[in-house]
Amino acid sequence: MDNQFILTPYYIAEHVPALLGLEQAGWWVNDPAGLPTGTGQDQMLSFYRPLRDQVAATVKAGDRPVSIAGDCCTSLAVLAGLQQAGSAPTLIWLDAHGDFNDWSTTPSGFLGGMPLAMMVGRGDQTIPAGLELQTLPEDRVILSDARDLDPGEAENLAESQVRHVRDVTDLLTLDLPAGPLWVHFDTDILDPVDAPAMNYPTPGGPPLVTMQRVFQRLADTGRVVAVSMSSWNPALEGAGRSAKICFDLLQTLTTGVL
Repeated sequence: MDNQFILTPYYIAEHVPALLGLEQAGWWVNDPAGLPTGTGQDQMLSFYRPLRDQVAATVKAGDRPVSIAGDCCTSLAVLAGLQQAGSAPTLIWLDAHGDFNDWSTTPSGFLGGMPLAMMVGRGDQTIPAGLELQTLPEDRVILSDARDLDPGEAENLAESQVRHVRDVTDLLTLDLPAGPLWVHFDTDILDPVDAPAMNYPTPGGPPLVTMQRVFQRLADTGRVVAVSMSSWNPALEGAGRSAKICFDLLQTLTTGVL
C-alpha cells in the first residue's frame, strides 16, 4: 500500500502558510484560492470537502491517505472520505486532550476541542452535516491518553462507549478490534520537553520510546488504512525539533521503519 500525503495548511479557519514548507514531492496540497464569506464553519467546509473527496479517491485507488493539517477538526473530513470510499475502520485517537467537549461543557468555546464528540454524533453537527458524515459508533473509538480533560468533557467521556486507554503503554498489549484501523495522531500527545512547539502544551506525555513502540506495533498489524496528524505550530520556538520528532514517528507508523 502506497502512502498519499495530503497537506491542508489551515488551523481551524486560519490559513497557515508556514505549513506549506512541509510539502514534499508527490504530496497533494489542499489549499483553495480563497475562503467564502460566512461563519468559520462555512469557511472550514470549503476546504474540508476537497479533503474528503481526496481521501475517498486515495482509498479507492488502493492507497493510504495520510492527512496533515494544523488542527484536529480536519479529521471529520478524513472520516467522511473513508465513508465515501466504503471503509469503516476503528479509530485510534492519540491526543493529550479528549476533544470531547460540546457547547455546554467547553470552558473556552474552542471548536478544536470538539471534533471527536462531533464525529460520534454529540454536540454541534454543522460540519458533519456539511460533509454528509455518518455518525461513527462510539464503541469503534479508542482514545489515548487524553491526560488533560475539562470537567464536563470528562463526564461526557465517562458515560460514553468510547474506550479510554489512559496509559499509552497499554496499547502495546491491547487486543485491537478486527478489521481496518485509522490512526489520528495529535502531536501534542508528546511531552513538550520533547516536542515543545504546541499551541496547548501539556506536561507528562509518554516517552518517545513508548510512542515509537506503539506506532511500530500498529504498523506491524498491516491494517492501518488511514492516518491523520494534527501538527505542531511552526511559528513557535522549537518547531524544527518538533517537526523532526513527529515526522520520525509518522514514518514508523506509515512504513514500519524506525
